[in-house]
Amino acid sequence: MRGRWVLALLITVVLTWSLGLAWMQPVNASRNNQFDTPMIPTVTGTPRGVVVTVTYENPQINVRTGPNVLFPAVGVLIAGQEVTAKGRTKGGDWILVDYPGVPGSKGWVYSYNVQIPPGSSLPVVEAPPAPEALSTVTIDATLASQFLVTAEPSRQPSFTPPPPLAIPTFVDSTATQSFGQIPMGLVIVGLGSLGIFLGLVSFVRGK
Repeated sequence: MRGRWVLALLITVVLTWSLGLAWMQPVNASRNNQFDTPMIPTVTGTPRGVVVTVTYENPQINVRTGPNVLFPAVGVLIAGQEVTAKGRTKGGDWILVDYPGVPGSKGWVYSYNVQIPPGSSLPVVEAPPAPEALSTVTIDATLASQFLVTAEPSRQPSFTPPPPLAIPTFVDSTATQSFGQIPMGLVIVGLGSLGIFLGLVSFVRGK
């Protein structure tokens, strides 16, 4: 009899513990779900405005501090790069664009180097003051004369012209070596023949 009461007590304890666990579990689950859900902030994007694209005619273009080639270049944009335009000059030749990393995070590009979307309208903005002209450097003549070195003239060798070139002339020997109207060769042949004849005569007489 005593064993039955103990068994009934154990069954009652188990049932009570199970009911209590089942009642507490939804509460804990709801609490866990409430704390585990992350808070996702809502991001609202701002419109970029007019976006211009660098043309492909040049590999890169200069970004200057003002709308003129006299202003110094502060960076470059490569072909195909997109930037946000903020304004333009009165004539529309130069465009003000966003360019982070420089003072004011803005720079100027030549409008013919970028492509503007059709129908876009850019406000006219005031251009910065023109850069000061470079000062002219003056040189003190007295100070500069101290660094001038005058080279002493060196003695040049005298030039003696060569004697005139004597060109020999050809004289026809047959025209000069003549005896009157008789050629000199014929005279020599005649004298030789006469000598041979006289020699023969002397030889015959000697016999």
